[in-house]
Amino acid sequence: MAYPIEITDANFKDLVLDSNKPVLVDFWAKWCGPCVALTPIIEQLANDFEGLAVVGKV
Repeated sequence: MAYPIEITDANFKDLVLDSNKPVLVDFWAKWCGPCVALTPIIEQLANDFEGLAVVGKV
């Protein structure tokens, strides 16, 4: 399973800014109900676009 990549301050430039693929960044929080509700959708997108796009969570 291509779980969304954890994006941090340390790897943001490499994974997002310097990516040669499309990037989807999910800015989420554990306490945010809508964020938690979207988690399965983000995980599915990570699987569907594995190798074609970068799907990550901040």
